[in-house]
Amino acid sequence: MGVDAVVVGSGPNGLAAAITLARAGRSVRVLEAADVAGGGARTAELTRPGYLHDVCSAIHPLAAASPFFRELDLAARGLALVHPQAPVAHPLDGGRAGVLERSLRATCERLGRDGRAWRWLVGRPAGRFDRVVPDVLGPALHRPRDPLGLAGLGLRSAPSALLAARLFRSDEAKALFAGSAAHAFLPLNRPATATFGVLLSAAGHAAGWPVVRGGSGELIAAMERLLESLGGTIECGHQVTSMSELPPARAILFDTNPGQLNAIARDELPAGYRRALARYRHGPGAFKLDYALSEPIPWTNPDCRRAGTVHVGGTIGEIAAAEAGVWRGQHPATPFVLVGQQSLADPTRTPDDGHTLWAYTHVPHGSQRDMSEAIERQIERFAPGFRDTIVERHVAGPSWYAAYNPNAVGGDITGGSHGGLQLVRRPTLLHPHRTPNPRLFLCSASTPPGGGVHGMCGYHAAHAALAGVLG
Repeated sequence: MGVDAVVVGSGPNGLAAAITLARAGRSVRVLEAADVAGGGARTAELTRPGYLHDVCSAIHPLAAASPFFRELDLAARGLALVHPQAPVAHPLDGGRAGVLERSLRATCERLGRDGRAWRWLVGRPAGRFDRVVPDVLGPALHRPRDPLGLAGLGLRSAPSALLAARLFRSDEAKALFAGSAAHAFLPLNRPATATFGVLLSAAGHAAGWPVVRGGSGELIAAMERLLESLGGTIECGHQVTSMSELPPARAILFDTNPGQLNAIARDELPAGYRRALARYRHGPGAFKLDYALSEPIPWTNPDCRRAGTVHVGGTIGEIAAAEAGVWRGQHPATPFVLVGQQSLADPTRTPDDGHTLWAYTHVPHGSQRDMSEAIERQIERFAPGFRDTIVERHVAGPSWYAAYNPNAVGGDITGGSHGGLQLVRRPTLLHPHRTPNPRLFLCSASTPPGGGVHGMCGYHAAHAALAGVLG
């Protein structure tokens, strides 16, 4: 039986597209190759029975801020976002640390002489966050809702992260900003890398960096329940490799990377557009360790024991050197490590008094090197005795991620490189969610506004379909 729309892939963006269409009264069927829905937002017992680990996405500032999620009452479907005592901490040698508190005032007071600069760079966007974020997460080309706020954000975000960090004098403030900026998977001397530092830091004040109670998979479960209540269906274990394997539908939305769209659609797309898809570049990979711990990490600085996320990499100079090395195809001996301490805020992650830990570092695209020793050495540097707390570990390198989720080409978990024009040309500049075929749409993180669990890529693609073939 035919439907109005088929969505290929059930990550947050695929489900967001399906929900948006179903809320508009269209019949929707979601096809997922894996045995469970979720894409990059699944939860699994990767170490010990009952220990719940977020397989990919784990910390959700963009979910808390997303205009799409704010339209939905996912709490009624079982979703609970829980906040750690502090969103982010960044340890330094000698027991020092930069700490981002939910309170802007408290953060500025902690930063002392750098408080005024932090308030200008991060605090002002945080104060206008609810007005600016719809523009930031909006379509690539649109009329801004808050032109002044967007202009102010652009002023702060256009430089490189290294240039923006010159506003600060202390190692603590510089490192705190650099840790958020390094989420770009880019060298910190690249233009516009300050965008990631400003936006993620501002989100910490305005929306927090929460975790999902019970694991990120519970966000997907809530979305599934909402979609089903609207009449949509999800079929797992259904891999799509060609258009002939799809049921009849007026519109088809792909929560896939551009290469997969190219392979599946083949002759239904013109040669020029297919060449654009083939040119799409993927970025560095991720190497991640999931731990079952006997107790929380014994950070030297006690504030790191309050933070849901800890950026481990030392000074801004060390972080910049590590990220530049990855971009050159190197494996830093002292890598930048992103650490998630979800069980501190969410004790349901373990069945006993133990804890879970999520830690990953950036590596060259397709890397085969085991970075376990380098990651653990970096954490031990700021938390002596960390290794003694390890009960069990699970290792996931780029090849593991590529097998787990075909969107993660070469271990790229962000949906494509943010370098150069591809920051906005994902995979095309004009109408990126549409294809030249009026029935086919792209709704993955390879389209604006890019990676992160916010659902906005799917939301925009669904509206493009509603304005077109489903109108």
